[in-house]
Amino acid sequence: MIYREYGKTGKKISVIGFGGMRFAAIDDRDACVGMMVEAAQSGITYFDTAPAYSGVKSEQVFGAGFAEMKRRKLPFYSATKTFKTTESSIRAEIEAQLKRLGLESIDFYHVWCIQSLDNWKGRKRDGILKTFRALKDEGLIRHICVSSHLIGDEVRELLMEGVFEGVLFGYSACNFNVREKAFEAIAARDLGCVVMNPLGGGIIPENPGIFDFIRTRQDETVVEAALRFVISHKRITCALVGFATREQVREAVKAVDGFSPIPGSEIARMKARLGAAFAELCTGCQYCDSCPEGIQIPKLMEAYNHKKLYGTDKALKDRLNWHWNLPPSTAAACTECGQCEKLCTQHLPIIRRMAEIAGLGKKG
Repeated sequence: MIYREYGKTGKKISVIGFGGMRFAAIDDRDACVGMMVEAAQSGITYFDTAPAYSGVKSEQVFGAGFAEMKRRKLPFYSATKTFKTTESSIRAEIEAQLKRLGLESIDFYHVWCIQSLDNWKGRKRDGILKTFRALKDEGLIRHICVSSHLIGDEVRELLMEGVFEGVLFGYSACNFNVREKAFEAIAARDLGCVVMNPLGGGIIPENPGIFDFIRTRQDETVVEAALRFVISHKRITCALVGFATREQVREAVKAVDGFSPIPGSEIARMKARLGAAFAELCTGCQYCDSCPEGIQIPKLMEAYNHKKLYGTDKALKDRLNWHWNLPPSTAAACTECGQCEKLCTQHLPIIRRMAEIAGLGKKG
């Protein structure tokens, strides 16, 4: 395993992190704990969860995993998040989190999911920074971090605040070109940088043929290639993988075996080939899954990925029909209220895509 400095914190963490969002069998406590222990035995030291991953079950699993890792004297760092903004609500949440995790302090505590600068300003007005600083002074958290889905100049403005010690944001071969400006602020502030969805939310492993060109070795899988693409970036501290199975843990660890940075010329070749199309893929975060009209937006956007990947309306319709059992006409119920676009972590034109999908239903 490779370890990198997390900004100016004095801590080194593994370049592969364990994300607790995608356990295949969250109710099988022994299997989930076994995955965490195997990851720790393989050298992974960064473990990230959140209070809304499978309800609170992910944090509960992490608590059991941390207890077993402590028993075996395996080193680890904890990371979790909060949506709360006021002092009373944050304190109530972190008290519950510490209990679930079985910890006295959380290493990396994140202001969770900043999707707009207005949202961030509202949280500041509620006193979130004062509360986070107090929690750090009291030893309940060790480092103040932020999870953001902003892009371009907005993310740079957020990261230049001067309070954060690290950032978590999406970055992969699918969306690198809309995330690059973040690294200017990361370098200027010397922040720790953990990237989520390094496999494009599953898009890359689900389409190995399309992404085969990112492979630079004959003996590597497209997953290994995608992770090496990410960790070749000198400003990225850790690639956070949402593991579902032990096999996925092993494949990610293998990506680090014998790792050497991909040459700049190869990275440039990949980026030229990836182009703008892959930057507009839905990563399946499901934040948009709250449509007032009951439309199953995540499924429709996942199906739209197939149009982007394969270039045809037929690919989209086949995905809707054979995978999701949804007719294109289901998108016609969209009232264009815009709620989904405000929540979209990829800033996708969901309303326009809904109209396109609905139009396919009219064509028959």
